[in-house]
Amino acid sequence: MRTVTTIGVYGWTLERFLAALREAGVELVIDVRQRRGVRGREYSWANAQRLQAALAGAGIRYSHHKELAPTTELRQLQYREDDRLGVGKRSRTELAPEYTARYLHEILDQVDLDPLVAELPAGGASALFCVERDPGACHRSLVAERLSEEYGLPIAHLLPPDVVR
Repeated sequence: MRTVTTIGVYGWTLERFLAALREAGVELVIDVRQRRGVRGREYSWANAQRLQAALAGAGIRYSHHKELAPTTELRQLQYREDDRLGVGKRSRTELAPEYTARYLHEILDQVDLDPLVAELPAGGASALFCVERDPGACHRSLVAERLSEEYGLPIAHLLPPDVVR
């Protein structure tokens, strides 16, 4: 059965990231970032070329769906809200309501998800991939929710070991 998981960068090492994907049976990672890089040595493994090589070595396919990435303007809106609340991108736990509304209207409502769904492994899991640790702080959770609502796909969120739920 098709399953969609979500996973971010923050809080993972490459080894734990790959182990979590394997444990969840992920066969395809769907990158929904606009810019496929992460600042800092700690997360350099998540830069596109390194990530793709690591996934290939683990037998996991990779796909980039830039059409699902928020625009620079939307990201800036979220950063302004983060500044107002005194939180950083790495510690954010939720999206700004205006960001969510605009992402849904400007991005997700405009995208045909049929090609993405057709790409999902028929008998396994895929993972929507972005940066934020907490899925509620990232647009990937909005994409996952839409896939669940419109296609009946079960959703799970893969969290780093230090996140308590």
